[in-house]
Amino acid sequence: MPLSERERRDWLRLARTENIGPVTFRNLIARFGTASAALAEVPRMASRGGAKSFVLPDENAIAREIEALAKLGGRMIASCEAEYPRGLAALEAPPPILSVLGHPHLLQKEMIAMVGARNASALARKFADTLARDLGFAGIVVVSGLARGIDAAAHEAALAVGTVAVVAGGVDIIYPPENEKLYAAIRNQGVIVSEMRLGEAPQARHFPRRNRIISGLARGVVVVEAAEKSGSLITAQYAIDQGREVFAVPGSPLDPRARGANRLIREGAVLTENAEDILSVLSPMLGGGFAEPDVPAPMMPAEALEAEADRIRAQLEEALGPAPVAIDELIRQTGAPVAAILTVLLEMELAGRCVRHPGNRVSWA
Repeated sequence: MPLSERERRDWLRLARTENIGPVTFRNLIARFGTASAALAEVPRMASRGGAKSFVLPDENAIAREIEALAKLGGRMIASCEAEYPRGLAALEAPPPILSVLGHPHLLQKEMIAMVGARNASALARKFADTLARDLGFAGIVVVSGLARGIDAAAHEAALAVGTVAVVAGGVDIIYPPENEKLYAAIRNQGVIVSEMRLGEAPQARHFPRRNRIISGLARGVVVVEAAEKSGSLITAQYAIDQGREVFAVPGSPLDPRARGANRLIREGAVLTENAEDILSVLSPMLGGGFAEPDVPAPMMPAEALEAEADRIRAQLEEALGPAPVAIDELIRQTGAPVAAILTVLLEMELAGRCVRHPGNRVSWA
């Protein structure tokens, strides 16, 4: 559905509220229907979850952010709107809103992500250049993270046909600074995307969120060169969790920068030596849809739900601990209604007392 300007401000304000991530945002919209209705209830829910105080983002600051992005020639796209990328929309909990600079129509095209080492070898850079160029001219938009090394090589090669850069800070922040010319070229010929607020500098905790978007946009992720425990392998794991294809370029066993990609191949990634290896896997999917996410179950009437949540609150708080536990396990151990458990967890998240982890797990904050 298209949002009015008022609804867009409310959508952004809810997304920018402290302790509200994509999963919590999705649950609030599922429960209350609109961002404005959720905003009216969030302070009370946080109080029920144990928050001593709770402050919503300033409405004027939200309006200024939207206006500042518009002055840069950009716009914001909410996850409920038709222009939102199909791949991200199919995630169980998509980023609620994206800031976009450049040519947003590219986000409607078929995409492949390409990631790899920042300190990439000359041969790996050359291969990334060739691969990105060939995929681009085959009609596939190349997505990467605007980092030095493989990311930069892939973006540069795909510029002529359009490329998508997902950044870890605001879309107006150039990082790393050495990629200033590349940033300007992508803004002119491609599209720059972020879920972070305008003007926010990249921080270490932002990069996993950026990597999740990179893989979520694409049909698959190509790892060209990656050491063990690198960010590229995090992106590959997101791709696996999202049901995307994983491709990996083999490298010398003597080069530590190749160990991550070689391990992915041993674990089932598609060994990739050229663009045809990728296109042969993706061709049957192109033009088709993405798997649709599960729709959250409808809640029981508000008064009954809150009464049941109050009844089980102490039991659920006792079951939680510092180690992440699956929500399904909490449901099994407590025997409480699913809706009530989800409500208590939602209230605790808003209060900053509960943290979500990958795999639908939660722990004490």
